[in-house]
This record gives sequence, C-alpha cells and structure tokens, in this order.
Amino acid sequence: MNRIEIQIAVAKVSKYASSESGDTVEVVERPHGGISIVVSDGQRSGRSAKAISNVVARKAMSLIAEGVRDGAVARATHDYLRTNRGGKVSAELVIASVDLVTETLVLSRNSRCPVLVQRDGGTEWLDEECDAIGIYRNTKPNIVEFPLEPGLTAVVFTDGIWSAGHRSGGAMDVAGAACLNEGSEKSSDVGVGENSAKGIADRVLEAALELDNGRPRDDSTVLVIRVGSHQWEQKIRRMEISLPI
Repeated sequence: MNRIEIQIAVAKVSKYASSESGDTVEVVERPHGGISIVVSDGQRSGRSAKAISNVVARKAMSLIAEGVRDGAVARATHDYLRTNRGGKVSAELVIASVDLVTETLVLSRNSRCPVLVQRDGGTEWLDEECDAIGIYRNTKPNIVEFPLEPGLTAVVFTDGIWSAGHRSGGAMDVAGAACLNEGSEKSSDVGVGENSAKGIADRVLEAALELDNGRPRDDSTVLVIRVGSHQWEQKIRRMEISLPI
C-alpha cells in the first residue's frame, strides 16, 4: 500500500575554532498529531549564542507541546526573550511543523534567511522580510502553509549557510546545491541516498563548507523536510542521529 512518507534531516556544524554551535535544533511531537522542528540561531556565535538559542528553543518547544499554534508560539517566544534579556539580544527562529490535523506543512519564520521550497515541479523562495525575535516590540512571524503532497520539499538554513564564501568573493547557491530541479519527475520518491532529505541536507552543507575552505565563518545548519510516497506494510517511525565528538 502506498502511503505518504515524511523525511526530516538536519546537518549542522559550528563556526571554525568554536567549541559550541550557536544554532539549536529541537524536535517535538504535536499534541494533536504531527511533529514540529524548531531551528534557533542565537546572536553572535559560541557559548553566548548557544545560551540564547537554547532559551528560545526550549520556550518554543514547551508552548508547542501545550497545543499553542505556531504563530502564537513565535510571538510568545519573542516576548519572552525580549523581556528576559531586556531587548538587547536577538535570535532568528524558524518553526517547521508537519501538522496532521490540517495535513499541511506550516513554516513560521523570523529570520533574514529565506526558505527554499519545491512543489509542483518548481521551486520558490519564501523571502518576505521579517525581523529576528527579541528586539522590536511588534515583531511577528511570516507564516506560510502548504498541503502535504508528494514532491513537497522545504530547505531551511541559518546564516552560516547563506553567507558562505562571501568574504572570499564567493556566493552560496542553495538551490543549486540542493539540486531540487534535477530529476523532478522522481520527486515523489523520497527513497534513500541523494534524493532523500539527508542527501539534500548533506549536499547543501558540504557546498557551504567548500566555499569557506572547510573553515565555516559562522554556525551553519540545514534542515530539510521532504514529502513523498512509499510502500509500507506498517507505520514505523524512525529517527537517526550522528554526533561526532
């Protein structure tokens, strides 16, 4: 029997010579069905940035687990950080939710980095201007929602990816690295290898590292969510983590 399969993959690396990444990624199950991935990029890098991104991610996760809608989660997390740090620090926040109640992918974004989306055989950028959280009083997220249909792919990334190569005169081509337009006829087959969410995330991160000569100038994170069809006899959920130390 053909069923919809949703693949989620994250690839991340800290700034060169930094012991800790200022990017935080957390996964939380939604109480009414589905899953949310929180990507938080704290101001600056290293330990201070990690403290900020952890505060943001934990707050967002707790609200999502309580059933709060994503837009309200982003606003409340902004208010919390602004109050907690006196409006002196910022964080970029993206909440990507696979909502099984509405059967949609919800992308809530408070980030200078756009989100790359493929659907219906074409690609588009979600690049509406929006502020990071924690500073300005009336900050609100940019929210876009897509039906969960085979072939839908979203690539979320932090500014370490977006700015890769800038200091040496290079430019990061996220769409080219993701290769979403190549083999679009097979886009509904998430499968394994290069066509999988993991394959896309790895390609984008590797391209950014190459532009920075293997020495990333900022914390870099890539999140890929890919919707496809697959034959399953049972609905088995899996999670795989690789943590080099």
